[in-house]
Amino acid sequence: MKYIIYAITTLFFLASCSKDNDETGGGSGGGGEIGGVTDVTPVTSDLTVSLVTDKACYKPGETVSFTADALPAGAKIRYRTQNKVVSEQAAVGTSWTWTAPATDFIGYLADVYRTKDDGTEVILGTIAVDVSSDWIRFPRYGFVATFDASKTESKIQEEMAFLNRCHINGVQFQDWHNKHHWPLGGMREQLDAVYKDIANRDIYTQSVKDYIRIQHTYGMKSMFYNLCFGALDDAANDGVKEEWYIFKGAGHTDKDAHTLPDSWKSNIYLLDPSNTEWQAYIAQRNDDVYANLDFDGYQIDQLGNRGDRYDYKGNKVNLPKSYTSFIDAMKQRHPEKRLVMNAVSSYGASQIAGTGKVDFLYNEVWGDEADFTDLYTILKANHQYGNQTLKTVFAAYMNYEKSSGDFNMPGVLLTDAVMFALGGSHLELGGDHMLCSEYFPNTRLRMSDALQTAIVRYYDFMTAYQNLLRDGGEEEKVTLNCTDASKNLSLNVWPPKKSSITAFAKRVNGRQVVHLLNFLSANSLSWRDLDGSMPEPRLVTKVPLKLEVVGKVSKVWVATPDAHAGASQELAFEQKDGAITFTLPSLKYWTMIVIE
Repeated sequence: MKYIIYAITTLFFLASCSKDNDETGGGSGGGGEIGGVTDVTPVTSDLTVSLVTDKACYKPGETVSFTADALPAGAKIRYRTQNKVVSEQAAVGTSWTWTAPATDFIGYLADVYRTKDDGTEVILGTIAVDVSSDWIRFPRYGFVATFDASKTESKIQEEMAFLNRCHINGVQFQDWHNKHHWPLGGMREQLDAVYKDIANRDIYTQSVKDYIRIQHTYGMKSMFYNLCFGALDDAANDGVKEEWYIFKGAGHTDKDAHTLPDSWKSNIYLLDPSNTEWQAYIAQRNDDVYANLDFDGYQIDQLGNRGDRYDYKGNKVNLPKSYTSFIDAMKQRHPEKRLVMNAVSSYGASQIAGTGKVDFLYNEVWGDEADFTDLYTILKANHQYGNQTLKTVFAAYMNYEKSSGDFNMPGVLLTDAVMFALGGSHLELGGDHMLCSEYFPNTRLRMSDALQTAIVRYYDFMTAYQNLLRDGGEEEKVTLNCTDASKNLSLNVWPPKKSSITAFAKRVNGRQVVHLLNFLSANSLSWRDLDGSMPEPRLVTKVPLKLEVVGKVSKVWVATPDAHAGASQELAFEQKDGAITFTLPSLKYWTMIVIE
């Protein structure tokens, strides 16, 4: 509730920014050979075309339906995976279809462009397409948290259309339930039309149903939230036994509890997740939920490290081990339903992953994991815990100490850039607001129009290039130099440094991928941007770079969510004496360089 890093080989990155005329790098590949590409198509952008698709993800061979607000004469539509064109067509009308290719778990970018008389390509608009039969490979998680009378069918459709535009393929339903120990509003045989949540807010059963139904039309998973061990103060009346609770001491006199405001229904009292009678009880309550609401699974929550806690008999409770037992029991009771469990401040992460029964790993990060380097560490650990297969979603609350106004766009985008470049994703987007605290209904901060536009670009980018960002690979040694001292740039290896450009490099399916992250103007190295003061980074353009490489290079291309709406741009380069030289077009927050 409140409250990982890749199994990566050690990165060794030598970066400098010295004047380099005739010197060449010392790499072993291509020694003495001079070659390269100098004739590439110039790319500019005039982002005037808005695009949508009818789903957030598609099965191989499924029909993808596109709609554009307008298409100028002479426009063409191109479909690319990474930098490879898989098909192209002339633009005719504002609606069209495309058949998703047969290969599963691939990201594509559809771009609308035109060609000027001088041969320059002008990107008019782009949108990503995820061809994945299951969200497990590339989870993009969103949330909904308000289900009152204002959530009409048309309002819900509007909200889910935005999440669909961001390719959100799973939605967590927060604070939707009646009681933690009795989540359904009403009885299995007779639902309440309206009931109260833990904060005594109105919850309309029809709104919950409409959210689920509309999400399913977009191909999204709908996951209900609940603790693994929560009960309210009236739980005995509903059949919860004293012997199931956990206690602060061995004498079973002081129940462990999560304290809530007096105006709310109750404090939340904690039970032993490994108690088999409690497991059977809550599994039956979940069965009541599934019988009435078409949820796809259970987002399991916990409360982090509670310290020493005891069961009714005075035995010390091993909470991380109990999570394993609880997950196993939930999967056995409903094997067809999906499970995700929160690892609050990484507590219990290895045990959760070790069950082999969760769809991905979910880390709620707090002040004890506040730095960008902590995100790296978490991803690395999760990669090991999940046997190199489970992806990571961060529940990370931006601008946590800012009391009102807009989210700070530079803080949000820099954090997303780092998370996405490292291979993670970010739970942040709700149907009607962005997440600013662990209380998901909190709407004290707003997304500006500029941030909404940028967020769409970032989620397009994460989706289109998911096979380079989130589909394995090994971190590797690279040597990169800026060859123009007049640029006054400092480059460094990961971890990031203030007043510097930080590089993070991986080799993915034979390609060398170098992420450049812009910390030139950063006032801290914390992803949280607590007070919303992270400044906008200094834009750098036309940066001459030299990168040591092994073997002959056939292509160099770049892409960034900050320019050309994420469309890739092939670069001219020269290869000589084990290195390539090329000019980086631009870096705002994040630019990805790919060497093939």
